[in-house]
Amino acid sequence: MQSTHINNFRRRNMIETITELRHLRERILGWRREGLRIGFVPTMGNLHAGHYSLVALARQHADRVVSSVFVNPTQFGPSEDFTRYPRTPEADTSGLEAAGCDALWLPTVEGMYPFGVDLAVRMRVPGVADVLEGAHRPGHFDGVCTVVARLFNQVQPDVAAFGKKDFQQLAVIQQMVTDLAYPLTLLRGEIVRETDGLAMSSRNQYLSPEDRVVAAEIHRTLLEMRLQLSAGVSRASVEAGAALRLEDAGFSVDYTAIRTPDLVEPAIEPEHYVLPGPRVALIAARLGRTRLIDNLEFST
Repeated sequence: MQSTHINNFRRRNMIETITELRHLRERILGWRREGLRIGFVPTMGNLHAGHYSLVALARQHADRVVSSVFVNPTQFGPSEDFTRYPRTPEADTSGLEAAGCDALWLPTVEGMYPFGVDLAVRMRVPGVADVLEGAHRPGHFDGVCTVVARLFNQVQPDVAAFGKKDFQQLAVIQQMVTDLAYPLTLLRGEIVRETDGLAMSSRNQYLSPEDRVVAAEIHRTLLEMRLQLSAGVSRASVEAGAALRLEDAGFSVDYTAIRTPDLVEPAIEPEHYVLPGPRVALIAARLGRTRLIDNLEFST
């Protein structure tokens, strides 16, 4: 007998679009009964090759992959335009289908926050969420964790894939997962770049043609930061030099930083000697109205 809820799914070839939580849970329960592992890729839509690579990564570790598209109002600051964020539902669905996604979860704001955004239970991850991005975008990671915690509860995945481009976001979510003992593993997807090195981002479309050319300077600056630190230049000098280089190129710089992978400042190093170990260089800067972030992991 055909399932009574089959009409609540809109089939597009191999992908199912699900808009109600009870139907999502029915689908997840069915997969669980078959003994299938579930992968999850949360997004805010306006997808690109970087997102689709996360679907492919999740597919390597799971039998079924769910992706969500939800523009989350709780992670936008007062000066950030929630309504301006681009919505491209048809292109997103087609791209996810081509990438091998099995189900697209499309929650509404009312469904995600049934008591309203102002009365929503908030998540906060202290420490790692307070520096760098957290310092320049107060409350941003609270909003990220608030929605990701809800999505984890809704999808109940075995693995969830996030991109390394949002390096600090990954660290924040990992702390939340560990602290709350979520029974899942985080997968870390490599940064997907354009041919000139610019990290793929939904925000890149805001760049004017002239600014798009300049934007690649961020990646070149990260490479130079790695080179200088490895050559024995002090961390403070490397960070200051990187900021000056970007400002000369036309950027308004929020930060240029070198940290350990847990985003702690490395120990003070003797002159002309670099203590060995993993490092990550991070940049956040504005070009016109567009704020761009990027990072580069390396070892000294």
